[in-house]
Amino acid sequence: MKDYYKILEIEENASEDEIKKSYRRLSKMYHPDVNPDGAEKFKEIAESYETLGDKTKRAQYDQSKKNPYAGTQFENIFSQMFGSGFANNFRQTRQSSAPDKIIRVQVTPIESFHGSEKTLSYIRDHMCSPCKGTGGEQQTCSTCNGGGFQTKTLGTGFMTQHIRTICGTCAGKGYTLVHKCYNCDGRGVKSEASQVSVKLPIGVDSGQYLKLESLGDFKNEMYGDLVVQVEVISKDGYDKLNNDLIYNLYLNLEEAQKDRFIIPHPDGDLNMTAPRIFDTSKPLRLRGKGYLGGDMYVKLNVKFERPI
Repeated sequence: MKDYYKILEIEENASEDEIKKSYRRLSKMYHPDVNPDGAEKFKEIAESYETLGDKTKRAQYDQSKKNPYAGTQFENIFSQMFGSGFANNFRQTRQSSAPDKIIRVQVTPIESFHGSEKTLSYIRDHMCSPCKGTGGEQQTCSTCNGGGFQTKTLGTGFMTQHIRTICGTCAGKGYTLVHKCYNCDGRGVKSEASQVSVKLPIGVDSGQYLKLESLGDFKNEMYGDLVVQVEVISKDGYDKLNNDLIYNLYLNLEEAQKDRFIIPHPDGDLNMTAPRIFDTSKPLRLRGKGYLGGDMYVKLNVKFERPI
């Protein structure tokens, strides 16, 4: 933060007359017509006098020097010096960006094996067209003067604490609605059903996600991203464990006595030699038949109906 008192070469308790005299002296000294190298200095002098030469602006500036973390005071000064647009931009930089919208997609082990394309339906908050997302006619919040925050001072002297809280009147927006938009009832958004097609790669696994830019909800004057989280579910006897394909093979007593088994596989049935010792506690391994070079494991399960 610039020290306007140092720029004008005066003390912080300088009188109005002292401020004027110093400004006139320095502005003549650094005026571009007199001093070609003094253009930047001349601008600083003019900027300093514009603030310190006005009682209200000077009081706000002095307060901001004492409490440099009070965003509300800063915004009020900048708003008066550079216009409300600067204050609005300053406030927007403090607001969080639009949050991600998360939806989930379920994928079977077979779909993961081949890769798949899914069309997903979800509810999305779109910007309200009639009010352009503003919610209606706005007016600057009188409680926080558009800053979105309130600062409370606790204690005195060395024990002084400045606590900044979100304005309770405007909920941190910096404005209140005079007339709500008829289309969105002041929300600034309309919830609508949307669809998106996503292409999931071969071997996609639970916990992985796909981020689609700007396809989420409209909030804080922007669209957030859509995050598609993947969940691989068990289906038709198949499971997925990292890059390994797991299959549960159920046999009756007659099938368990055979020398060969037919194993269903996403790329076509596999003819497998039965082990000499039939042990259901140890899965059979087929190398290279899993995902992306992984293996396939066949769990043997004997299922039969006992005679009454």
